[in-house]
Amino acid sequence: MATKVIMTKLGLTMKEGTVVNWLKKEGESVEKGEPLLEVETEKISSELEAPASGVLLKITAQKGATVPVSGLLGIIGEPNEDVSSIQDNASKVEISEKTPETKVPKPVEDEVSTERVRISPLARKIAEEQKIDLTKITGTGPEGRIVKEDVLRALAKVETTGPSAPSLSKEGVEIAEVIPLVGMRKTIADRLSQSYNSAVHTTVITEVDMTETSNFRKELSIKVKEETGASLTYTCIIVKAAALALREHKIVNSTIEDQEIKILKNVNVGVAVDLEEGLIVPVIPNADQKSLYEIPALLANLAEKARTQTLSIEEVSKGTFTVTNLGMLGVHTFIPIINPPQSAILGVGTIEDKPVVFGGKIEVRSRLNLSLVYDHRIINGAEAARFLQAMKRILENPSAMK
Repeated sequence: MATKVIMTKLGLTMKEGTVVNWLKKEGESVEKGEPLLEVETEKISSELEAPASGVLLKITAQKGATVPVSGLLGIIGEPNEDVSSIQDNASKVEISEKTPETKVPKPVEDEVSTERVRISPLARKIAEEQKIDLTKITGTGPEGRIVKEDVLRALAKVETTGPSAPSLSKEGVEIAEVIPLVGMRKTIADRLSQSYNSAVHTTVITEVDMTETSNFRKELSIKVKEETGASLTYTCIIVKAAALALREHKIVNSTIEDQEIKILKNVNVGVAVDLEEGLIVPVIPNADQKSLYEIPALLANLAEKARTQTLSIEEVSKGTFTVTNLGMLGVHTFIPIINPPQSAILGVGTIEDKPVVFGGKIEVRSRLNLSLVYDHRIINGAEAARFLQAMKRILENPSAMK
C-alpha cells in the first residue's frame, strides 16, 4: 500500500517549506526512518525521514518547490504500484518564485562532481539561485563542507570584481562590497519588518545593582564548572531570572493569535546568538524549571550548534520570550526588536562599576541596564514595569535562583 510523503510541520509558526534537495531518486529503495529529503523553513534547514519502507515511486514536489504543511512531496510504495490517483492530488504544489523552473544545462560530468561536493542544503540552494560555481569555493565547515558563509563570500566577490568601472549605488556612491540579502539575512529582514510593522513597540528601562549577583556568580561558578564542565555566565543567570519573572508576570509570556491574547503555559526562553550572517535564537525550553547547574551546559551546547549550523528545528522553535545580550561588546543600553510571534524581548547591557549612594554612603557598585521592549497591544506600561521590578528583585537577591 502506497504511503504519502508529506511536508511535516517542523515548528509552531511554520506554514510552508521549500524542497532543497532530494537524497533519493525515483525508483530507489528507501528504509523507514532514513533521511529522504532536505527542506528549508523560515528558520532552518532540516532533513525529513522516510515515513515507510519501499520504493520512492514518485517525487511530486521537485527541488525548489514551496509546499504547504501537510502538502504532498512524494509517494513510497511497492515496485510498479499504481499511484496515479494520489498523483492527481499533487497539482496544487506551487513552485517558489525565487527558484526558476528552467535550469541552465550542465555537462553530465559537471552535475556528478557537484553532487559529490560536501555542502549544506541552504548553501547549495543559494549557490543554485545565484549560479555560483561550487567547484571554485573552498569550504570552511566541518571536514571541508561548504556552508552559507562560503557561498555568500563567493557571491560578494563576483559582484565586486569584473569590469574596471566602479559599481555605484543609486545615489552615485562607489560600492565597496555587496552582501546579498538571501538565506538567513533575508529571513531576518522579513521577520523583523513584520514585527516592526505589526507589534506596537514600547520600551521601559531599569538599572539593576549586580553586586550581589557578581559575588554569587563567583562562588557558584566553580561548583558549576566542576559538576558540568560549563561556565556560569551572566547570560545564564539573566535567563534564569527572566524565566522566574515570566512565571510571576504571565502576560509577558504571551502572544496574539486570531484577535485573542493567549497566555502561554511553557516558559521557553530564547537567547540571541550572533553569527556572521545574522542572529539566530536557540531556545531553552521550560527555563523556569531549569537550575543554574543545567542552564550553562544547555546554553553552551546551543551556542556551539548555532556556530556549526547543526541546530535542529526543535531547538529554534516554540520560544515564548527572548534575551539578547550586547554587554560583552560594551553596549550600555539598546532597544531590540521583538521576535515574532512573542510579545516582549529583553535587552541586556554591560555591567559597570559605578559610584552610587548605598546604605546612606557612596560606594562603588556593579550596575546593569535592562531594557524591556514589549508589544503595547498586549502589555501595558505598568505590567512591563512590574516585570522589570521582579527581575531587579531577583538579581539583587540571587541566592534563591539555585
